[in-house]
Amino acid sequence: METLFKDIRYGARALWKRPGFTAVAVITLALGIGANTAIFSVVNATLLRPLPFKDPERVVMLWGFLPKMAQTTDKLPSSAGNFSTLRDQNHSFENLSAFRSWAGN
Repeated sequence: METLFKDIRYGARALWKRPGFTAVAVITLALGIGANTAIFSVVNATLLRPLPFKDPERVVMLWGFLPKMAQTTDKLPSSAGNFSTLRDQNHSFENLSAFRSWAGN
């Protein structure tokens, strides 16, 4: 245990004598810890934590389809009018909800 305290005092003296190196080391550690925390927060919120729904395995996504545009895209977002019609005439799903993508799609 005494050797550990001697090593810590030696390291502290060495860092105190070189403030430039100490600043670079502290900034590097701060950036690394901050980036790790940010990445973990995103992964935890999107991949690790369960969805806030009763039966998340039953959640599905509906897309629109236009046969004339089949060569350019197979998935089209639904308009507000189409969503209202789907919701009013729904006999297959327990509930319908709409959302807007952040990606600008």
